[in-house]
Amino acid sequence: MTADVTTPRTTPTWTARSLRGLRYWLHRHRRTWRGALVMAVFNPLVFLFAIGAGLGHIVDTTGGLPGGQPYLHFFAPGLLAAAAMQAAFVDSGGAVRLAAMPGGAYRAAMNTPLRPSEIFLGHLLYVGVLSACNATFFVAVMAALGVTGSPWAPAMVPVGVLTGLAFAAPMAAFSIIVPNPENISQVYRFVMLPLYMFSGTFFPVDTLPAAVRPVAQLLPLWHAVTLCRSLNEGTATLLGAAGHVAYLLVLCAAGLIAGRITYRRVLHP
Repeated sequence: MTADVTTPRTTPTWTARSLRGLRYWLHRHRRTWRGALVMAVFNPLVFLFAIGAGLGHIVDTTGGLPGGQPYLHFFAPGLLAAAAMQAAFVDSGGAVRLAAMPGGAYRAAMNTPLRPSEIFLGHLLYVGVLSACNATFFVAVMAALGVTGSPWAPAMVPVGVLTGLAFAAPMAAFSIIVPNPENISQVYRFVMLPLYMFSGTFFPVDTLPAAVRPVAQLLPLWHAVTLCRSLNEGTATLLGAAGHVAYLLVLCAAGLIAGRITYRRVLHP
């Protein structure tokens, strides 16, 4: 005579369900992620060669940057951070808005055991995976061009991932509740582009007027650009790097808190 032994069913942990959200998003985009990755890498590379090499040659032959640093060496790490921001805005802007619409990916995911917060985290993990791929490829190109200047240069990869998540979390939290897609386009025009221009990506922030300089140094992209640049140049300090990382982590945490609220409101009213 044998006794039936019933194995208790285990409830998936929050982390496991979030990873399910990542797998769902990867499966959903299994046919398109390669194209998205190519575009996310191709556009910054065009900038790198067109501006870094083209404009850089003009800058280098007409006086150059303070200290005699080649412009391409100055520009490349800043562009890595800016490209991470841009890709995060795109992947967490219009993509989120479409996914939340009737018949979108989020609505389909709600027919699974996934909760709104896990769908949100799964999407962010997807952005993190793409950010890691983008940053790794970008650093490899920098190394091939001889632009990496210190053994700390590979550390720009996790900084690129953190930068992507720091912008993706609040952007996704906002995008899922906007009533009009035009609001997302306005974020691109009035938030992303000014950050691109005034965070030290193209020129040193020290060249800005003294009254504007402190404002530029409060911008989140400035922290990412400065950290990437200091790692590439080998001038990063523990205290300075910790400050930049803490700023980006706070921004990411704020986006996570907001996203858990807005996703629940929209997907599970």
